[in-house]
Amino acid sequence: MAFGKNKGIYKTPAELRLMVQPGLVTAASLTAVREAIRPGITTLELDAVADRTIRSLGGISNFQLVPGYRHTVCTSVNDDIVHGIPGGRMLEPGDIVSIDSGAEVDGWNGDSAITIVLDDPSRPEEVAARRLLSEVTEQSMWHGIARLASARHLNEVGEAIEEFVEEHPSTRQGAVYGILTDYVGHGIGRSMHEAPPVFNYRVRQRGPEVKPGLVVAIEPMITAGTTETFTRDDEWTVASADGSMASHWEHSVAVHADGIWVLTSPDGGAAALAPLGVTPVPIP
Repeated sequence: MAFGKNKGIYKTPAELRLMVQPGLVTAASLTAVREAIRPGITTLELDAVADRTIRSLGGISNFQLVPGYRHTVCTSVNDDIVHGIPGGRMLEPGDIVSIDSGAEVDGWNGDSAITIVLDDPSRPEEVAARRLLSEVTEQSMWHGIARLASARHLNEVGEAIEEFVEEHPSTRQGAVYGILTDYVGHGIGRSMHEAPPVFNYRVRQRGPEVKPGLVVAIEPMITAGTTETFTRDDEWTVASADGSMASHWEHSVAVHADGIWVLTSPDGGAAALAPLGVTPVPIP
């Protein structure tokens, strides 16, 4: 994905207020999917759940606005990492499933992703390993969001994410999880994908200044093995090259004059950020 220059990446206070509702609609779509997901349901049925929720709240799927994509969410199962296309695949016990959703309301966008691991009592060790992968991915995201609250420059977020992942190796004899480098977070606003890029790992450049008006989607994508990927024959689904399991978590976050607010979390991220010493502040 190409990103433009940093000029014009900061929103006005009025524009930030307009981004609250699409964030909440996006969050609601993922809550509905979480409540519906179970072994035996198809990924296309989950797509319909998200679509009904977004439309019932006055939004439209911004994924459907992407040229060539006609679904509401992306459903990536097991070794699929991102951009998985919903279809007839029936979920099975033990599957690790990443759901990426986005909504547009009155021309403004929200974007968020969660990972869910379905229970399977017959494979407790595999399920535990997949849940650990999801937990590390999610917590690395929250550490990145927490760093945003005090960062001077945006690329400190990626540093915080990588630091957390390095401190939490997988159960494979201390092996380090793989952070994808070919796919990163992004700015968000009138378009779902805007400048600037948001790296999930350390880079030499400092990135743009963190100041009121910055709105970014922070989204680590992590595998239990390699960072090498390939795109499946559907020309959308990105999978791990070695077949290792994957997790994807994402939130859209706004920086304003009084602090930060996680737009795609109903409580603004308060519960998850409290243990990290950060108190999000609603957008005035």
